[in-house]
Amino acid sequence: MAKVNVDSDYLKEIDKARRHLRALISNKNCAPIMLRLAWHDAGTYDVNSRTGGPNGSIRNEEEYTHGANNGLKIALEFCEQVKAKCPKITYADLYQLAGVVAVEVTGGPTISFSPGRKDSKISPREGRLPDAKRGAPHLREVFYRMGLSDKDIVALSGGHTLGRAHPERSGFDGPWTKEPLKFDNSYFQELLTGESEGLLKLPTDLALLEDQEFRRYVELYAKDEDAFFKDYAESHKKLSELGFTPPSGTAKAIVKDGTILAQGAVGVAVAATVVILSYFYEVKRRMK
Repeated sequence: MAKVNVDSDYLKEIDKARRHLRALISNKNCAPIMLRLAWHDAGTYDVNSRTGGPNGSIRNEEEYTHGANNGLKIALEFCEQVKAKCPKITYADLYQLAGVVAVEVTGGPTISFSPGRKDSKISPREGRLPDAKRGAPHLREVFYRMGLSDKDIVALSGGHTLGRAHPERSGFDGPWTKEPLKFDNSYFQELLTGESEGLLKLPTDLALLEDQEFRRYVELYAKDEDAFFKDYAESHKKLSELGFTPPSGTAKAIVKDGTILAQGAVGVAVAATVVILSYFYEVKRRMK
């Protein structure tokens, strides 16, 4: 895999791709499937063999035809529209950025995004993603293999507040919540209310109630949306960076009107101070 040069030009490309993704996802109402694409590209990671993960390999026919990825060709084609306009961005970064934007445009938390993922043409074997027909031991087996925790399992499950299951893809049918294009904590509230007509509860959903360690997070997130948003943003970032170490000095940048004002932690701090002082100067000038 070729090294990704995360310089100011690449950061501008990321910012441009973010804008195109925001418009596309809003226009197509495709946030759920874009989030699923990001999850499924990242969710193949194996912490022991250091294989799989968010490396863009899901674009390979060998992988997107895995049973768990049914229907994701649609999301891949949407991303190709953005890739055509932003050719410098890697597929690995594009798919993870799509997931971040999908959460953002539907009212969810802001998720920190660090670019620089390398693309791979090597797909992992089929069977690394969660099986919705199984319970808590299976969830732990899959997510622990990725290097994630019980809290991550429950927080990420809350992402099912978006979207619905399609029978031709999963064998299940219906949305998890009453507003499947709104990111909030209603997934957990619906879990605790019991049977709701027309709403979906998969075996993996019910496992979150039956397992006491999982359930305590369900109850917390159902009553405290801020806690859910905080933990979800952290867990999503972890998932999106499995096996990936952001290049030093490039994880943070201030971008304004397509221009990189600063790059790296020190540069960002300086630029942020300049922007703030400029703002107060402008306010004071207008008051005269």
